[in-house]
Amino acid sequence: MNVGKTLFAQVMEFVPWKTFGRIIEKHRGDAGVRTLGCADLFRIMSFAQLTWSESLCDIQVCVAADRSKLFHIGSRNVPVRSTLSDVLNLRDWRIYHELAMRLITRARALYASESLDIDLDATIYALDATTIDLCLSLFEWAPFRKTKAAIKMHTLLDLRGAIPAFLHISDGKLHEVNVLDFLPIEAGAFYVMDRGYLDFARLYFVHQAGAFFVTRTKSNMNARRVHPAATPVSSAIRPSP
Repeated sequence: MNVGKTLFAQVMEFVPWKTFGRIIEKHRGDAGVRTLGCADLFRIMSFAQLTWSESLCDIQVCVAADRSKLFHIGSRNVPVRSTLSDVLNLRDWRIYHELAMRLITRARALYASESLDIDLDATIYALDATTIDLCLSLFEWAPFRKTKAAIKMHTLLDLRGAIPAFLHISDGKLHEVNVLDFLPIEAGAFYVMDRGYLDFARLYFVHQAGAFFVTRTKSNMNARRVHPAATPVSSAIRPSP
């Protein structure tokens, strides 16, 4: 009989709980809360993510599947759907944003010395966006099409360890290129992106910040090659194959 810690309990050990507690106090996240505090909600939603739960009903059923294990995941009671719904609407998102950034900083430090498959001693990022479809009747605040709602998640991925270094969630109508307006640029880093981010004014800002970009051209782009020896260029535009 296995008497050790569950896999979920082992995963939760990587969370800096003292730091998380200070973040909760900073934003007064548990002020006036009687049940399901910010830390408990994090455990429940982490468990829901790992079990591929797709709805509040799924979360409730999965958590209640074996009540004897609730103590091992750090919870005491099975939250009902109405409580989960209320808590998800009321908790300050900045609490979990700060925790996520702390975890990302820790994870990137672990892979900082990992070598890439290319001979390049620099940080390389991949920038892209994905559209997440939503039900329009439930998410009226995120209109996308006449009969569909959606949000768009813009992600900057550090290729060392495939760790997200920047995340931005917008409505589904925001074009990908607009994220370059507030993307943090790291001097000396390389940014690999698709042709959807081809905007010379915005890419010139990347160049001015001392970074490099690699992208693909559009078929109707009017451009000519310039030899690097004649005019130093810190950015590269690769034509489409």
